[in-house]
Amino acid sequence: MGFGGSEVDMSSINGHPVAVITGGARGIGRAITRRLATDGFHVVINYTNSKSAAEALTQELSPTAQAIAIQADVRDFDQVAGMIDRTLNTFGRIDVLINNAGVVRPAKIRDMTAADWNDVLATCLTGSFYCSKCVIDDMLKKGFGRIINMSSTYGLSGSYGQTNYSAAKAGIIGFTKALALEMAKHGITVNAIAPGLVDTDMAASVPEKIVHKIIESTPVKRLAQPPEIAGLVSYLASTEASYVTGQVFAINGGLYM
Repeated sequence: MGFGGSEVDMSSINGHPVAVITGGARGIGRAITRRLATDGFHVVINYTNSKSAAEALTQELSPTAQAIAIQADVRDFDQVAGMIDRTLNTFGRIDVLINNAGVVRPAKIRDMTAADWNDVLATCLTGSFYCSKCVIDDMLKKGFGRIINMSSTYGLSGSYGQTNYSAAKAGIIGFTKALALEMAKHGITVNAIAPGLVDTDMAASVPEKIVHKIIESTPVKRLAQPPEIAGLVSYLASTEASYVTGQVFAINGGLYM
């Protein structure tokens, strides 16, 4: 889904808009990166520890899209600012930000440590704030932007043993709606996606009996596949979604209605 026919001038950088995908080397992020590259974006693959995966994805995409991998911990404002500065120095603009980076530290609250809580909130929620804050000026300058935040079904329903993750993902929903209100008149849309359990490495770390229980509770009787999430990102990142903002899109096979 491309940008052809848009009233927004995307003609710099050989006609390619630019997307930054946090946590873009693995799982859902990798599927999003691949899809946006197919859509005609230059892509910035942010990673913290997945250097080899990020470099491999960069090489995979190089025949059809310009891709660069940038290491930056989204919990650190200075590292985020450095990543955005490097992106602007390389491509001259940022059109789309995907706040996808996240971690899980499951534990019942009696066993949850302060580090468990702070790490999840810092990565999922504060990281989304840092990245959004750092791209806003460029988007405001050109009067166009797309910010897409990855929430979760658990941000809507809660999840046993994951008060930290549920709180972070619920916070992303509030953050999305408030930022959407601020940016709406400036041509910048802000939306959230709330997937159910997706077939990724993160899901593979969940005990098999819990995965089976989730599948049995899901009307479509399976996990989501990463390209299914990426397909919605593709639409929300496009100029065709210019009238869609402040929304939360649940992709969960009917698990939470």
